[in-house]
Amino acid sequence: MHTKTIKELSTLLHSKGISATELATHFLDRIEASDLNAFLHVDRALTLAQAAEADARLAAGNAHPLTGIPIAHKDIFVTRNWRSTAGSKMLANYVSPFDATVVEKLHAAGMVHLGKLNCDEFAMGSSNENSAFGAVRNPWDRTAVPGGSSGGSAAAVAARLAPAVTGTDTGGSIRQPASFCGITGIKPTYGRVSRYGMIAFASSLDQGGPMAQTAEDCALLLSAMAGYDERDSTSLAPEQGGVHEDFTRNLNEPLTGLRIGVPKEYFGEGLASDVEAAVRAALDQFVKLGATLVDISLPNTAHSIPAYYMIAPAEASSNLSRFDGVRYGFRAEGYKDLQDMYKKTRAQGFGPEVQRRIMVGTYVLCHGYYDAYYLKAQRIRRKIAQDFANVLTGPGAVCDVIMGPVAPTVAWDLGSKADDPVANYLADIFTLSTSLAGLPGMSVPCGFGAGEKNGKRPVGLQIIGNYFAEAKLLNVAHQFQQATEWHKQAPAGI
Repeated sequence: MHTKTIKELSTLLHSKGISATELATHFLDRIEASDLNAFLHVDRALTLAQAAEADARLAAGNAHPLTGIPIAHKDIFVTRNWRSTAGSKMLANYVSPFDATVVEKLHAAGMVHLGKLNCDEFAMGSSNENSAFGAVRNPWDRTAVPGGSSGGSAAAVAARLAPAVTGTDTGGSIRQPASFCGITGIKPTYGRVSRYGMIAFASSLDQGGPMAQTAEDCALLLSAMAGYDERDSTSLAPEQGGVHEDFTRNLNEPLTGLRIGVPKEYFGEGLASDVEAAVRAALDQFVKLGATLVDISLPNTAHSIPAYYMIAPAEASSNLSRFDGVRYGFRAEGYKDLQDMYKKTRAQGFGPEVQRRIMVGTYVLCHGYYDAYYLKAQRIRRKIAQDFANVLTGPGAVCDVIMGPVAPTVAWDLGSKADDPVANYLADIFTLSTSLAGLPGMSVPCGFGAGEKNGKRPVGLQIIGNYFAEAKLLNVAHQFQQATEWHKQAPAGI
């Protein structure tokens, strides 16, 4: 049962081949037996109560295609009744009085909540080793990282602990763990999915999205998640493109005539040969499906790392100032006065990576440094967005989508980069520019790397499109998955 896609499970539920309660129980049992540390909070009684509601909707004949489908949420989305920790000691026991819009929308569709998923603290990390509650293990190889920050989400789908999960992507946090764990994930256009109730890291970059086995599954989920939300000031209004869409509508379009841009900057120094081989083989498959490859250049790609690591920490410094021990969350003990309480609370409540980024962000926003660092990074951000516009839009457009690797390597060993944060940052080289530009991008499994130790280590193909081109990306990915078997493979013992 756990190997079936959302589409297949939906068919079973609507044909009375299985009940929502039976399905939820099946996945709860798998979660309980798992040793991956992917889940932070599970409440069987709450889940089964939602499953009973879904069964009632199915019996009454007023069900949504997603009704009864189990889902788990990255612990960056706040949820009533379940803890909402952002992977941090600062919020270790916090229970939100309301649901995030994403959670609310998926619950309204009748999906059944399995629990909250582990992630890098406040979504800051590329390996899920920064969680205050321990690292998540990659189900393909338990000595490897699952990627981050949505590592718990990716591991849960790969290990078939949940057929559907939510993730967030600030600089690659849906795409990179999806690549490392051999699943499908999409980061929508910035503003497509409401950020209301998403615990903020970098407000101009954070974007929620779905992760699942297939592009078709992601299309079903995104159709329920996306849309304008007046409670989120960054949500795209209908006249800006924030309309409700059926993202499954173009899935079966042939790819004849599709122009695929292949950036030379994505295939240079630093790209592992095993990753390049898998990605090149995927590009060859698209040619067989009728597409044409076009060599392109995105010259400011290398500048995305310094620009991102100025802008994102600056916004984090501002967003995380609210966690001071006064209103909610962790408060240190043994303080002398209010100032001492602030210092001890933040020093004890935040992990080292979060502290590092807060300090960097505070520095670049300081008087005398703001122009030299933050504003300059914003100018580079505009140049990066223009690079994409030059090849994707207007009369000079040379491609319909862009493809390349998600990450320079397959998943690395747990602990191997723990003392070298810069090495973690460099692993985001192919995903950051898409986030800085606000474009949609996704990861699709396309093979395995050669460096196997205790299991296979997957490789993901990144597909990037113009603003609001999610339906096109999902169509391209779906057609690839109809012609290949990579998305059907599962870790040993699943």
